[in-house]
Amino acid sequence: MRKKATEALPGSSWSPLEINPNLPPERADIVIVGGGVVGWSIAYWLKQKERVRDAVKVVVVEKDPTYSQASTVLSAGGIRQQFSLPENIHLSLASADFMRNINEHLGVLNEDPVDLQFNQSGYLFLASEQVAHIMEENYSTQRYAGAKVSLLSPTQVKEKFPWINTDGVVLASYGLENEGWFDPWTLLNAFRRKAISMGVVQCYGEVTDFKYTTNVMTTADGEHLDLRRIRSVKVQMPNSLEYQPVECAIVVNAAGAFSGKLAEMLGIGFGPKDTIAGMSVPVEPRKRYVYVFHCPDGPGLDTPFVIDYSGVYFRREGLGGNYIAGTSPEEAEEPDISNLEVDHQFFEDKIWPSLANRVPAFEKLKVTGAWAGFYDYNTFDQNGIIGMHPLINNMYFATGFSGHGLQHSPAVGRAVAELILDGNFKTLDLSGLSFRRILAQEPMLERNIV
Repeated sequence: MRKKATEALPGSSWSPLEINPNLPPERADIVIVGGGVVGWSIAYWLKQKERVRDAVKVVVVEKDPTYSQASTVLSAGGIRQQFSLPENIHLSLASADFMRNINEHLGVLNEDPVDLQFNQSGYLFLASEQVAHIMEENYSTQRYAGAKVSLLSPTQVKEKFPWINTDGVVLASYGLENEGWFDPWTLLNAFRRKAISMGVVQCYGEVTDFKYTTNVMTTADGEHLDLRRIRSVKVQMPNSLEYQPVECAIVVNAAGAFSGKLAEMLGIGFGPKDTIAGMSVPVEPRKRYVYVFHCPDGPGLDTPFVIDYSGVYFRREGLGGNYIAGTSPEEAEEPDISNLEVDHQFFEDKIWPSLANRVPAFEKLKVTGAWAGFYDYNTFDQNGIIGMHPLINNMYFATGFSGHGLQHSPAVGRAVAELILDGNFKTLDLSGLSFRRILAQEPMLERNIV
């Protein structure tokens, strides 16, 4: 359109239409909505798997150019194998392997190597009498899946970590390898840098609408289904009235906490109750606080990522007696999600008592900072949703990870790229995480949610 307008003007190079260099292209094969770590991992794997260079044109759209509200960056940065579902354990094992060899995957010629600051100090889960049997069941599942985990008695915990008060603890589970924490911003940037070097187009803007066609299908039960196919994505530029429609063959919904809202733009969830069309994508933002505190006499370099049975967690943050801590609130006390403000009283009331009880040195801690971020919380079963929606035949989802999207992003990206380019899962069978379980109302509940 701009070209035609310029050609219609008298012979000069002047154009009344200033072309915004930040606009996305008018056409792409695949548009990924969400430039967090999951979105960029998918983009990287799509390019990694393409058989001919530049065969697949991929655009990643991110609405927050500063990443100041991005869940990836505001996470506690942990990775663990200690889950109850085999799918989550396998995702962790594959992702940890990727991270240990990150420069083989994400190194860029003539650029600095990636330093994830991957601290493999392990996770230490503490169990009370009431939940010890669950820990034992999870341990069996984890070992069977290939995770290196050991069960410890309270005496063994005390021997290994003398700074822990083991009152009330009857069993502990400790990750021996592939567990710990890393820098989330570094992982996001490494995926992004590598993907862009491979030809992925980065665009800052917000997807505000879709153009789609609809076909009506009748099921065996006589239910009429509107099957949608997306033709183009409307990208609104930041702080501007300008927008660009991007024609595409496939859309990936990696919009994290806001992926449910994105699906609503296609009419998902607005059909009659108890029908497929009436089922919304069960993902919503949930706000979580992370507090930074200083305690000069606190536990030292061997400190694992500790998960107390109260739900409170803490880990070391760098050197010099600095730590971070947090916990998930009760369902009835979920905080307001209209902002990312921190409730400092929450630390005093819900976190500090548990910290001081478990680590007596923490009675003398001093809070030095805090932040809040969003979980892409799957209200159905707190597990990821990976695959195509039954009513949109060219939108793939990778969302709802409920706090473990960052740690699983390398393996999830590969899985989604396989679905798109190969038509099915090749390396890890994640079919259990598809929409099918939601339609069948059969939750795959993860018991180790932090």
